[in-house]
Amino acid sequence: MKRFLTVNNLIHWEQEDSTERILWIDNQNTDSFVIDIFANVYSPVLRNIDEVIDCLNTRRAVLLTEDPWAMIIHERELKEKDKKKRDEVWEIISFIINECGEPDIFNAHIRSKVVNEASEKFSISSRTVYEYLKRFWQRGKTINALLPDYYRCGGMGREKNSGIVKRGRPRKGTKDAGINIDEKTKEIFIASIKRFYYTSQKNSLRTVYELMRKEFYTSSYRYENNIRKPVLMDSHLVPTFGQFKYWFYKERNLKKEISLRRSAKNYSLENRAIIGNSTIEAMGPGSIYQIDATVADVYLVSRYNKNWIIGRPIVYAVIDVFSRMVTGIYIGLEGPSWIGAMMALANASTDKVQFCSEYDIHITEDEWPVHFLPETIIADRGELEGKNIENLISALHIKVQNTASYRADWKGIVEQYFRTVNLRVKPFLPGFINEDYRQRGGRDYRLDATLNIFQFTQIIIKCVLYHNNQHYLMNYNREEMMISDEVEPIPIKLWHWGIQNRAGKLRFVPEDIVKLNLMPRDIATVTAQGIKFKDIYYGSEVALKEYWFEKARNKGSWKIDICYDPRNMNYIYIPGSDNKSFEKCFLLKHEERYLDKSYEEIEYLIEKEKIELKQKEEEELQSKVDLMSEIEEIVKEAKRNMEEDSVSMESKAKRIKGIKNNRKVEKILNREDEAFELDKHEKEDGKVISINKSEEEVFDLPNDLELLKKKQKERFNGKSK
Repeated sequence: MKRFLTVNNLIHWEQEDSTERILWIDNQNTDSFVIDIFANVYSPVLRNIDEVIDCLNTRRAVLLTEDPWAMIIHERELKEKDKKKRDEVWEIISFIINECGEPDIFNAHIRSKVVNEASEKFSISSRTVYEYLKRFWQRGKTINALLPDYYRCGGMGREKNSGIVKRGRPRKGTKDAGINIDEKTKEIFIASIKRFYYTSQKNSLRTVYELMRKEFYTSSYRYENNIRKPVLMDSHLVPTFGQFKYWFYKERNLKKEISLRRSAKNYSLENRAIIGNSTIEAMGPGSIYQIDATVADVYLVSRYNKNWIIGRPIVYAVIDVFSRMVTGIYIGLEGPSWIGAMMALANASTDKVQFCSEYDIHITEDEWPVHFLPETIIADRGELEGKNIENLISALHIKVQNTASYRADWKGIVEQYFRTVNLRVKPFLPGFINEDYRQRGGRDYRLDATLNIFQFTQIIIKCVLYHNNQHYLMNYNREEMMISDEVEPIPIKLWHWGIQNRAGKLRFVPEDIVKLNLMPRDIATVTAQGIKFKDIYYGSEVALKEYWFEKARNKGSWKIDICYDPRNMNYIYIPGSDNKSFEKCFLLKHEERYLDKSYEEIEYLIEKEKIELKQKEEEELQSKVDLMSEIEEIVKEAKRNMEEDSVSMESKAKRIKGIKNNRKVEKILNREDEAFELDKHEKEDGKVISINKSEEEVFDLPNDLELLKKKQKERFNGKSK
């Protein structure tokens, strides 16, 4: 892959032992200006980008990843006098940049004039201005590069270079000074810790030190009873245990230590940090929802073509921790992601009667009375991490807590639900994964796939209704009040009891507002054919009233922000600036094939059509090539015939002059072949009888008449057709 250079890249030249910073690159990515970041120079030099890349590829130069001048500075930690000095210098630099501009500022002749102007304007010497410019360029072209250097004094937190004299306090009870820890010694420390400490043997630190002495600090070997034994070096020539211990704790990797000495699972379960509070308890319905996803153990087919196996669906579930009610679901083909989580959360706030009716399942409000948002959501796998998700959730005033990957105890409720559903549906679903698939003679269960997404969603809804209304929770710990009220541990009954007896945390938000804030957002294009999104065209009332499509045809297309629900692509929505209003867009008439289809199914169909179109293009191209070959062969035959008759060919002028009469003759001859004749029989030889008019009157020129007679005679005699 070709290297790509940017401004502020550091190039280290091996032969010259110098490091240059790229200050500017032209638009064609051809030339650049660079400056040595350590040399006492004031003028950047011009370098060709291709030459620099060639040197990088041939190892004559190296692209550095660490910037020695990079600084992490918080404004609140700076002293006022330092900030004041920095801002004064920045004012000077800004004046020069604004007056010159890039790349003129790198021209010494132009720059010198502006530097002199700055010297007069700010009453400082030109030499000082050049020093400021040099510092600005060498240290990364940032305003903090202009800070005074004395804030860097002391080297706090940085290692000191080892000298000849032993650092630290003198040793007690001996005149031996000991050794300093240099780079070679640190490499031995690191190797020893990695080899003897980060293992499942769980060696103590003292044992690791002793093994290190045995492995790396021996002067010779001796033999006793044919056993080779190392002779250790004198203690004043090797690091002490205290030094080793100091460097161990300085470089210690706690995560690596627990993961390797115990196990990665133990670290994730017992030691890993968790965002949120693990002691939170659900006090009532809506206090905490758990959300998680799983890949269903069944293969599905497409709704378009039963021969298309489309893989395993993703199932999302949202469960109320207090009552174990399934409050929302989502079934799709896209891998576990924030889109699926948002769809499931939106479903949790959706009217379930209407939702079930979309899948031809008719219920009453009492069977699934959940269309609310919770106070807190516990999620896994990072679906609810990231700024975009946090912004969406904060708009709905919902708290979010994320667990570590191995914290099964935090998401046990929803994971147990998935296991239960698998056990319930496995005996009945064709295409369900079998354990003997890899064995010889085992049937490929994927070929048994029969259900499509719509039908599989119907099955999941049926399972949810059973779980919510009939499933008896054997391991649910009822409170004393529940027992006294004789509340059975069935989710729907626990839900109703919690609503009546606990100040629930459920929050009602209008369904459209929830969906508008949770639906994925994307970019659509207004074109002359309609509002185009994912190769599908939509229209809207506003678009028609304001003549969007006419404007797009005459003035060009433009982009708009839209929201959409991947489960139903019948509509997309143009959100208003207040995040409350929206414009609803409908599928155009000629796009009805996508009606009532999910985004996954439409995407699969579009990709399938593209593949088929590509195949047809290849077939059509082959047909075109065949046609070209046939045309070329006919033309070659015609040229050969012309070459054979070239001896009797008339002059060019005569041929052009006779075009009109030649056309008349050709037309009469063609009429004989083209004319209709009913009850057609073979002709007998005979004379042609003219009536009323003589044949000579047909043509103006006798040559035409003679030619016609000759052709007719040949036709009757069977010489030509």
